[in-house]
Amino acid sequence: MSRRCELTGKGPMTGNNVSHANNKTRRRFLPNLQDVTLLSDTLGRGFKFRVSSHALRSVDHRGGLDAFLTKAKAEDLSDAALKVKKELAKAAAANA
Repeated sequence: MSRRCELTGKGPMTGNNVSHANNKTRRRFLPNLQDVTLLSDTLGRGFKFRVSSHALRSVDHRGGLDAFLTKAKAEDLSDAALKVKKELAKAAAANA
């Protein structure tokens, strides 16, 4: 399973461990991923995602999963999130 956030696309970064003697060895900084179920108000059901804690705060700040996905760029989203975004667009078109 890749270590990539499904909503923001945030993935591992690289850097150095630096010792007291200033020796440098490569290391990875991994995103803080959590398995969560986010509820869609429009569709009336929950969706399971593997997202970073930063993305959870962003979803909450934007006002929920529906609002986040409507503003999110397609290249950042995973295949599962894109599918939910298309369902939301279809439901919004049907209601309008």
